[in-house]
Amino acid sequence: MHDRESKPKRLIRLPTVIERVGLKKGAIEDRLNPASPRYDETFPKKVKIGKNSVAWLEEEVDFWIECQVERSRTN
Repeated sequence: MHDRESKPKRLIRLPTVIERVGLKKGAIEDRLNPASPRYDETFPKKVKIGKNSVAWLEEEVDFWIECQVERSRTN
């Protein structure tokens, strides 16, 4: 596995998150919403980058994907 400490921090926007994780916008919103039955406390949280703009830390999205793969292969 790569060293996450040496990788520069990069913010990615929703279209890139959608492409990376393979979920649609509504499914991502559900995973972020504690009131949703599909809430996932491990899903990366949004970072506010402007008045009406959010992004995600690329390394957190990548880590979440790695965890999903690992979890699916050990269960």
